Amino acid sequence: MAETKVTTRPRPASRGRRRAIARRAGASTARGSELWTAALFIAPALALYILLMLIPFLNSVYFSLTDWNGATLAKNFVGLANYAEMLQDPQLYEAFRNNLVWIVIGTVVPVSVGLLLAMIMWSTPRFALVFRTLFFLPYLLPIVVVGLVWNWIYHPLYGVLNSFLELIGFDYLTRGWLADGDTALYAVLGAAIWSAFGFVTVLLFAGLQGVNTDVVDAAAIDGANWLQRARYVVIPAIAPVLTLVTSITLIGGFAVIDFIIVMTNGGPGNRTSVLGFYAYNQAFQRNSVGYGTAVSILITVLSLVAAVVFIKLREGGRERG
Repeated sequence: MAETKVTTRPRPASRGRRRAIARRAGASTARGSELWTAALFIAPALALYILLMLIPFLNSVYFSLTDWNGATLAKNFVGLANYAEMLQDPQLYEAFRNNLVWIVIGTVVPVSVGLLLAMIMWSTPRFALVFRTLFFLPYLLPIVVVGLVWNWIYHPLYGVLNSFLELIGFDYLTRGWLADGDTALYAVLGAAIWSAFGFVTVLLFAGLQGVNTDVVDAAAIDGANWLQRARYVVIPAIAPVLTLVTSITLIGGFAVIDFIIVMTNGGPGNRTSVLGFYAYNQAFQRNSVGYGTAVSILITVLSLVAAVVFIKLREGGRERG
């Protein structure tokens, strides 16, 4: 008997399986299309970041490793010589000490004053818009204008501050505020704080709009006074905004230069010289671009480290709280 071969044909894919394959293919195509769309939106910003931030930063790192004077084409590679020189530069240490004073006072005072004013306006919203505008106006003024105005206020002969002290009988306190090495840095700080606190106030006031007033009212019913409600209810609720504002102010303290140039130009002596002004002075006044750029790299590293440490400590405190 002859054997009969049985041929089995492959079973066609079921209709449900074909639909699943089609859906997966369509989803993959959609994801690819979304990625291309996202890339097109990101590309301009990324190109600007690379062109205006990354490339200049890498150039700065390169310049800090040279002895370039900014005027000639010669850029002799000197390695870490500029950084080694910084370790033995007494003027740099003086600028760093002044910068620490600026960072501490220039961060604590405007944030504290801004938080207090923002909470007062939030608690009593009547005329809040008027006060917000008045507080924010100094921040809108050019730094040159602010510096000149405060130079007139501090003038030793006809300045408003000395005239006011004489009027109330404190003649012994009158002085040349910007010419006295003991007061010059704090006088410039006063002008900078006056210019910055409105910015802090407006940002914190905006953050307060998201606070749940029902929780605040419940705390008041439970007997919490204004300070207790602020400390245990309101401030924790705006912690992210408060951290952001403090970080911006902190980093700005490392980069300060405008008020110094306008009001004192680093004097008297080097009593108001800070790191940013010292880097500028080395690069553009003494034609030592390599060394000045090395100081600017130091400022960048210090500001990033300080900001990261502050945020870590702040977030750690929130988690423990």
